[in-house]
This record gives sequence, structure tokens and C-alpha cells, in this order.
Amino acid sequence: MNDHHKIEGTETYPCPAGNDNCANLAEVNLLREEVKQLAALVRTDELTGLFNYRYFSQALSLEMERTRRSGQPTCLIMCDLDHFKSVNDVHGHEIGNVVLSHVSSLILKTTRRLDIPCRYGGEEFALILPDTTLRQGVRFANRLCLIIENSPVKAGDFFLDIKASCGVDVYSCGDRLTEKDFVDKVDGYLYMAKQEGRNRVCHAPNEKEEGVNIDEKETLVSAFNYQID
Repeated sequence: MNDHHKIEGTETYPCPAGNDNCANLAEVNLLREEVKQLAALVRTDELTGLFNYRYFSQALSLEMERTRRSGQPTCLIMCDLDHFKSVNDVHGHEIGNVVLSHVSSLILKTTRRLDIPCRYGGEEFALILPDTTLRQGVRFANRLCLIIENSPVKAGDFFLDIKASCGVDVYSCGDRLTEKDFVDKVDGYLYMAKQEGRNRVCHAPNEKEEGVNIDEKETLVSAFNYQID
């Protein structure tokens, strides 16, 4: 294959047979890169750039198994945009897509590299936060809601104010919930947030914090170091 057909920035792999002069090496490298790109597309939501529902299900199962093995908690946040249907009804689905892309970019900027932000469906997002306590997860969810509320969406020549509600809970070592049970439980807290007036975070009762005061917890939370450019 000619050089001008190679993907810019393509990673180069050695010939499996050890022949650096292999005539098909460039084509093999191209095919490998295309497979990597296709694999990324399979697990990514095209509109938002977040992980899709299929990947969410796989990742949640893996993180819950990691919790069972390591004892480190897995936090799950279900986040839903408030009154999003009215955005589509009044401004159209194209503007609705702009809103979803905008909020997704805020989520990507707010999460850590080890977090797993997903589009759960429609205007609902699911965020898996590994090695995260309930207190830390609730703090993150509140900050995310505040960031969304204070980041109007530019849609043409006007701005839209967007708000969100979140449900939060943690899967801990010793829990016997299935993946579906865990999601349903967190979705229940999201529903509670909607029922209580929206633009808020509802969550499981805070875990006992014996031997750790609030100031120490706040110091631990600062390790998240979320920054919005």
C-alpha cells in the first residue's frame, strides 16, 4: 500500500514474522489502526462522545467485581436534564442535540481519567466513579449540577439555561445487589430528586464516618481536583 494511504498518526507495529522489509506491513498497520477505531466507535455514543449504554453495562459489572475483590467502593451517579422535553418541543431536536453535546463536554471536563462517563439514554447520563465514597460522589454530583446550571448553552443567537438532577449511591464490599438492582436503586434517588423539585441531588443515607471528621473528608475530596477550563 502506498504511503499516502496511511492514516496520519497511525501507530506502527513490527512485523509478526520479524521481517522489517515485509511488503504488506503498511497495510497490516493500517488495518490494525482501523480495527482500533472501529472498537472505539462500538463503545462510544456518536452525538456526545461519551461511552454508550452497552459499554456502561460492561464497565459497571467490572467495577462492581473490582469492589468485591478490592473492597474499594464504586459510586454510581444517574444524572438527568430537567425539563429537556420542553427544549425539544420549543426549540427543536437540533438545539436539543446542541444541549446534550454541551452538557457532555462539561461532564468530560469535570470527571477524572479513571471515571467512566456514559450516555445512558435520551437526556440521562450515568457516571461510574471507581474508588469513590458516597460523600465524595455526592459532592461531585452537587458540583456537576452547579456547573451545568452556571453554563448556559449558546444556541445560535440566544442562550439556554439548563439544570439537572442527580441520584447517587455506592456499591460496597459485602453488598449483594445485581447490576440491575444497583442501577434501579440509584434511579430511585434520581426520581426522588425530580419529585422534590428538580435541580438537586438525592442520595443514600451517608455512611458512618467514625474517626474521620468533616474537615478531613473535605481534604480527601480535594484529591478529585476537578477543573473547568
